[in-house]
Amino acid sequence: MQKSGKSRQIHGTTVLCVRKDNKVVLAADGQVTLGEGVIKHNAKKTRRLYNDKIVAGFAGSTADALSLFGRFENKLQEYHGNLARAAVELAKEWRTERSLRHLDALLIVADAKGTFLISGNGDVIEPDDGICAIGSGGSYALAAARALSKHTKLSAKDIAQEAMRIASEICIFTNSTFSIEEL
Repeated sequence: MQKSGKSRQIHGTTVLCVRKDNKVVLAADGQVTLGEGVIKHNAKKTRRLYNDKIVAGFAGSTADALSLFGRFENKLQEYHGNLARAAVELAKEWRTERSLRHLDALLIVADAKGTFLISGNGDVIEPDDGICAIGSGGSYALAAARALSKHTKLSAKDIAQEAMRIASEICIFTNSTFSIEEL
């Protein structure tokens, strides 16, 4: 994600979404860091939205993410639960509204049909394989989930849990206390 001309990576969490066999699972670790220290082990970085029909997870600043969750929920209400439309409209608002441009977070949102990664750059990305991840351990969880999805018969939930466990063993900003939402 680019901000102010500088390349930066969001540290401090891992959020993974796995879609398989008509199930979608969103998993996030529970670690919160401040500087070089861990200050919380079981934070919940996932939410169910729109009458429990949509799951969402964030990486980045908690206050910024909570603000974005609120705006996203408003978009879901405005567009009657249409996930794709709400995601695009949030990304447009996030990118163009001056007060939102400095929010430091990424979101993954999913329903029974689609999964989207949303950024403040105006990105709304739907993964080809139904698997995506964000945060400092995101690339580790993503690689593990893709390998497990292709080479095992594990369920979406089991893939998400194992991929998150693998990421937690590699990324120092990711712990092994997970919150998991499944649709």
